Amino acid sequence: MPELPEVEVTRRGVAPHLEGRVVEQVVFRREGLRWPFPVHIADALVGQRIEHVKRRGKYLLLGFASGTLIVHLGMSGHLRVLPPGIELKKHDHFDLVVGANGVRQVLRLHDPRRFGAVLWHGIDDGELEQHILLRGLGVEPLEDSFSAELLYRATRKRSAPIKQVLLAGDIVVGVGNIYACESLFRAGINPKTPASRISRARYEKLAQAIRDILAAAIVQGGSTLRDFIAVNGQSGYFQQTYFVYDRAGVPCRNCGAPIRQIKQGQRSTFYCATCQR
Repeated sequence: MPELPEVEVTRRGVAPHLEGRVVEQVVFRREGLRWPFPVHIADALVGQRIEHVKRRGKYLLLGFASGTLIVHLGMSGHLRVLPPGIELKKHDHFDLVVGANGVRQVLRLHDPRRFGAVLWHGIDDGELEQHILLRGLGVEPLEDSFSAELLYRATRKRSAPIKQVLLAGDIVVGVGNIYACESLFRAGINPKTPASRISRARYEKLAQAIRDILAAAIVQGGSTLRDFIAVNGQSGYFQQTYFVYDRAGVPCRNCGAPIRQIKQGQRSTFYCATCQR
């Protein structure tokens, strides 16, 4: 599943092609994906200018004067910016046709598994942060509001394993399975450790590891996941630097002990029992 770095790579890829452009056409090729498409806004968006393209967690936010188009890539979705007339593929479900100075481009959502989403939040629907998909999200890990102190204070009554707490997304958002495994390894924290038993000093290491790893993954274009490709059609290469994720049985790059794999909350966790205590 695309995680925060992959979504941020997508945002940076599409933003220059969308911001300041005017919507000329909205095309839905099915009734919906994970949820029904907001077909009633198709005509309403025509003629409107896209003011900005932002990200909140794993959601892309296309801002208009009248509201926000919320796009989620789901498990297998990706966005491409294409010239008009490109032949459709089987799972091309949504097009946003934009133009500026006589030049037209198409933002196309391709989603084979159909777990993605395109939703609308109008200005009359209240504050965007109160949308049902956004209101429970924690702080952004690459912003100043994220800190070791935040992690420490928010976990004093959390007996769940730290890996599960990171994935929950209500304290810090966007630290998915791959980057949680890698961050815990860099911080030297066993993923099974109850979150309430981790000290401030260890949370200092973890917070810094999360920031550093997510930033590095963005620079490297994210990870080459099974279905994810960037806007330019290329895959990321952060997976080449994994220390633990998807390396079960392979010697640890630090100590040589075999990387272990366990299940936590139906997700695979990878760690080194020697380096992570």
